[in-house]
Amino acid sequence: MSLSGRAGLGAGLSLTTAVLWGLLPIALKEVLVDMDAYTITFYRFFVSGVLLALWLGARGALPKPSRLKGASGALILVCVVGLLANYGFYLVALRHLDPRTAQTVIQLAPLLLLLGGVWLYKEPFGGAQLLGVLMLVLGLGLFFNERLVAIFTDVNGAGFGVALMVVAAVSWAGYALAQKKLLRALNSMQIMMLINLAGGLFFLTLAHPLQILALSGRELGWLVFCCLNTLVAYGAFAEALNHWEASKVSALLSIAPLLTFFFVAVLSPIMPFGFDTRQLPWLSYLGAGLVVLGSVVNALGSRLNRKRRGNIEV
Repeated sequence: MSLSGRAGLGAGLSLTTAVLWGLLPIALKEVLVDMDAYTITFYRFFVSGVLLALWLGARGALPKPSRLKGASGALILVCVVGLLANYGFYLVALRHLDPRTAQTVIQLAPLLLLLGGVWLYKEPFGGAQLLGVLMLVLGLGLFFNERLVAIFTDVNGAGFGVALMVVAAVSWAGYALAQKKLLRALNSMQIMMLINLAGGLFFLTLAHPLQILALSGRELGWLVFCCLNTLVAYGAFAEALNHWEASKVSALLSIAPLLTFFFVAVLSPIMPFGFDTRQLPWLSYLGAGLVVLGSVVNALGSRLNRKRRGNIEV
């Protein structure tokens, strides 16, 4: 795909997505006070699905039924199951974790996508990617530092939350790997519409929609933000890829965990949250930074490998 050459616009759209993803776990954590995870997920899927269907319908771009058969139908099913599991496990995990921890652990998702691409699609895996993987794993170890033993022994608290977040990361990687192949038959917005509508129908069976009446004005505002977040963030992400290289977009999106740390630090004094916002040990901040750096190296890995080979050839 040829790029528009408007790199500044691509960077701005990528930063918009990163900011929205950085705020998302904070918003979800606030809504979880008076609404269960299944109901939140229902509203997120349903609202995004309906808005996408209206938008695609107005443009005459709804997916044709003939494209939903055979292998494409199977891939859509994998995408639906993967993203539904990701949303569900992520939210349940948030009941046991603060947003900063959640955003750090979920960085396993792009790592698993990278490894899955190497395994399934025979994508290159060079020294830069290996360095990125090692940095990410070391960063997670530093992030949890003295809590590392508790993570493996606390089966009801943070340890359980981390385990669920790992499952959420695995589910997202499965969805992304399936979508990579499905993009040959449908575009990203059509895929997201189908996933969101299917997700809305599925989680309606588990949700309690009338819980929305118990929300305060502030919580309702956060819920609306959560519903629109996926639509706007993924739309900005898809459009960014038309203007900027995918590796650069992915690298900029990797700063989302740092933005979550930043928003918690800046907003908590003026907007008290319903979760623990105390300062973490300095090793945790170092570890989070290393996790982000590892994600950036992984995202830029192929470019770094090519540059290194070019320098060696010279």
